[in-house]
Amino acid sequence: MKTKTVFVCSECGTTSPKWMGKCTGCGQWNTMEEETVIQTPKSGGGSSVAALGAKSFISSSPKKLNEIETEDEDRILTKTSELDRVLGGGIVVGSLVLVGGDPGIGKSTLLLQICEKLGESQNILYVSGEESQRQIKLRAERLGITTPNLKIYSETNMSIITECIFKEKPDILIVDSVQTMYNPEIGSAPGNVSQIRDTASVLMKIAKEHSIAVFLVGHVTKEGAIAGPKVLEHIVDTVLYFEGDRNQIYRILRAVKNRFGSTNEIGVFEMNGDGLHEVPNPSLALISGRPHNAPGSCIICSMEGTRPVLAEVQALVSRSFFGNPRRMASGIDLGRAQMLIAVLEKTAGLNLASHDAYINIVGGLKIFETAIDMGIIMALVSSFKNIPLSEDLIAIGEVGLTGELRSCPFLENRINEAEKLGFKKCIIPAYDAKKLKKFDKIKVYPCQNIRDAIEFFTNGNSRE
Repeated sequence: MKTKTVFVCSECGTTSPKWMGKCTGCGQWNTMEEETVIQTPKSGGGSSVAALGAKSFISSSPKKLNEIETEDEDRILTKTSELDRVLGGGIVVGSLVLVGGDPGIGKSTLLLQICEKLGESQNILYVSGEESQRQIKLRAERLGITTPNLKIYSETNMSIITECIFKEKPDILIVDSVQTMYNPEIGSAPGNVSQIRDTASVLMKIAKEHSIAVFLVGHVTKEGAIAGPKVLEHIVDTVLYFEGDRNQIYRILRAVKNRFGSTNEIGVFEMNGDGLHEVPNPSLALISGRPHNAPGSCIICSMEGTRPVLAEVQALVSRSFFGNPRRMASGIDLGRAQMLIAVLEKTAGLNLASHDAYINIVGGLKIFETAIDMGIIMALVSSFKNIPLSEDLIAIGEVGLTGELRSCPFLENRINEAEKLGFKKCIIPAYDAKKLKKFDKIKVYPCQNIRDAIEFFTNGNSRE
């Protein structure tokens, strides 16, 4: 058995025999970390995989495509409709799901809560490397979890955990968190690139070979990405991000990778003293509490998978007393917000170069869809002119660099959602107007460009 020292990039996992200031794999600076690697003889098998012993994986041979038998995916319903929606219809048996999010956002709470309903028909093993069994028991009592089919195990050694998995033979395995697990045969601290990669690989093989659905809890960096190498996200089948502010009650569960469903779906939860609760109508929840007759507020609509979600965008435009006006955006891309401000100044003649501009999506929701451009424009104009928009107005449409309103998909679904919630007026791109059906309770206003929309606003029609 030999040992050697290598340097591993914490971002991409690239290895080098010597330290380098810049990683040759991803180009990041100061990401090379020293690790000690123990090399075992070739006849000794793998590292953590050797712990599988007699449970080694069955070898297979190549098959022709037309000889492979396919069956419907076997899914387990969590009976939490928001989570089932994001997963694509439930938990796929044998899948590996990674759940990431900021500390205290509710990752462990969500996974512990679903154990109550899953425990009615499934055996669950909850492995925690961060909390003791007593701590988890106290949290389970607070959440009202009493299922007898949930077993708690506090351990960080992957060799011991692997033996426990084969002994208990659970249907669902929860590991909290992947950064705390370690393989004693790898001479590096838990959370390093080698440890995370080894842990994920072993759990992936266990999940596939023994048809165990595995949930991994992952920490995130200050930039909001899953801590550890990108290979971790490549190994797993599904990557879920828990978004939101710990100081707000709403939490957004978003799929950024899903081999068994859509990556555009979101689930909305509300954090209370007794845990997370589903929000059956996110649109109504996100626009509730909207101020009356306040300049700079406009309702937008974003398609999250198959579901239209209404949200409120707020803009604050105030005169700047410095040479460079400030531009800040929360919930949308700052670069796109700056582009929309430039388009508004160029095509509509608004003097925004001497004003600070702040844009925020209320409720902690992050939207990167271009169909909300028109709503941002209307909120900026409303704040700049200090005139409130009509409370029953919604604006939909992508804005081009010349100020034109471009077509956006699923427009009819968006308008139907707005109509259900009582909105009476809707600004839409003129190109899409001829393809729409006639609506009974909402009137659409086709606009060729942002000048038409601003003219509609300044004529007082928006506040009828």
